[in-house]
Amino acid sequence: MTSRTGNDVLVRGLRVLGRAIRTEPRLFTVSAIGSSFFGFLIIANSYVVGAIIGDVVVPAFAEHRVGSGGLALAVAALLGLSVLRIASIWARRLGAGFMQFRLQARYRRAVTRRYLSLPPEWHQRHATGSLLSNAGSDVEAAFAPIAPLPFAVGTIVMIAGAVVALFLTDWVLALVGVALFPALFALNFFYSRRMSPRQIHAQRMRAKVAAVAHESFDGALVVKTMGREADESRRFGVFVSELRDALVAVGRLRGVFDPLMESLPSVGTLAVLLLGTWRLQAGAITVTEVVSVAFLFTVLAFPVRAIGWVVGELPRSVAGWERVESVLSAEGDLEYGSGELPGTGPAELRFDRVGYRYADGPPVLTDVTFTVPAGKTVALVGATGSGKSTIAALAMRLVDPESGAVSLDGMKLPDLSAPELAGATALVPQIPFVFDDTIRGNVALDRPGIDDDRVWAALRLAQAGGFVGGLPGQLDTEVGERGTSLSGGQRQRLTLARALAGRPRLLVLDDATSAVDPRVEAAILGALRESGTSLLVVAYRRASIALADEVVYLHQGRVVATGTHAGLMATQPGYRDLVTAYEKADK
Repeated sequence: MTSRTGNDVLVRGLRVLGRAIRTEPRLFTVSAIGSSFFGFLIIANSYVVGAIIGDVVVPAFAEHRVGSGGLALAVAALLGLSVLRIASIWARRLGAGFMQFRLQARYRRAVTRRYLSLPPEWHQRHATGSLLSNAGSDVEAAFAPIAPLPFAVGTIVMIAGAVVALFLTDWVLALVGVALFPALFALNFFYSRRMSPRQIHAQRMRAKVAAVAHESFDGALVVKTMGREADESRRFGVFVSELRDALVAVGRLRGVFDPLMESLPSVGTLAVLLLGTWRLQAGAITVTEVVSVAFLFTVLAFPVRAIGWVVGELPRSVAGWERVESVLSAEGDLEYGSGELPGTGPAELRFDRVGYRYADGPPVLTDVTFTVPAGKTVALVGATGSGKSTIAALAMRLVDPESGAVSLDGMKLPDLSAPELAGATALVPQIPFVFDDTIRGNVALDRPGIDDDRVWAALRLAQAGGFVGGLPGQLDTEVGERGTSLSGGQRQRLTLARALAGRPRLLVLDDATSAVDPRVEAAILGALRESGTSLLVVAYRRASIALADEVVYLHQGRVVATGTHAGLMATQPGYRDLVTAYEKADK
């Protein structure tokens, strides 16, 4: 089982590297050529050192004098090789660094784009911390082997060249290399098999720790007010300890592997010196050749380590890439057409026998049919769980119905282009989200055509112009993360202004004014009615419901009745009891 897992990880890891090379072929070529040149220079440097020892140093000791010409030539040769090695290292590192960082940037953008294109239903099935890990540490892990990869390629070229050079020098010394190099590769392969499950487990635990940490920070208010700090710390500590143990297991194996990789070339050097002395006494080779081969084995240790670095990172790379790929290959996209809505005024929204359920759960909506006439206000009223927020999501095409159709001005939503639908509709959800930006930035969102005059107009329509005008920086006021410097009602009005700034033809308010007082809510809804925008409002307060031109009464996912507020109060006991209960709860 371990062998199969190790082989599988090696194959999958090489596929990830192949994808990386195909993505950035030019940078890989530059770095691989620089690394290969560096490998040949190491071989050349070994033979130059051997020649200096055999032809300059040994004769100098024998003759008790140093030839200036030979010494100058030796210095020039070493300096020349050093300059060339600097150039090759520069090409290798620059190419590998650019390649790695460009790949990470490319796939972080790809993951983020994929997040934004997937529907909310997909996001609801995945923890936010895990998604952050996908775009962060998983992308980083996937391309961790890229930095040493060109060095490893150059090392393989160097080893091939070294074997040829050894056989050209002396076949007996070449046998040492023939025995040593396969041993190095075998050790790397064995290391990969053992390291694979440890790295995969560690990468999964990184994501789990990120998910738990995000949940703890996001729920800090709940944790503190409920006095659960110690319990939450213990819960987080369990996962941190497991991550620590996983990383320790990785470190222990690496602690065994690294000394072995260091010692094998040293053993080869010792073997070369022993065999070289014997061959030298037999007159088969010269001092120059013995020194050249011994020096070559001495400098092999560091380049060969590059192969180990790549192999050692492959399990982590595979684990990271599979988590990244799970996002990139995620299904559930909403397909869009190319249609455009006729006209430019308020749009009519129609639900025609719509049914919907979440995953394999029970039906949430059944045979829902109603219309929001152009320029009119329709209120959705129903008990908790009756499907109001689901209708709001369907109206915005955040999800598609299981049956039936939702249309805007007679065109089914899937037939519209994404930009057309986004420009024609706007949703203000139950929980307002405010960016860590200025008032201006939150309302305009860098959308073309939304200048300060338009921002102020939207703020006034949302009954937010007064409090924004009283802020020291007005539109330039920084509101903090999630709008922490604002009250709940101010955040709701700010997000409403954001929606209104785009001048939507249909505005959907999903209990979007619950945090403001009834007087302000009535002013907001009254102003919106006068603006002529088509409104679908999830409403609770009696005064707000009464402002609607029509009310759709929902019960257990079905439309029980439609009509005016007064009419439903007179004819629908369930509706009357529900609205009365809401009214009593508000007092």
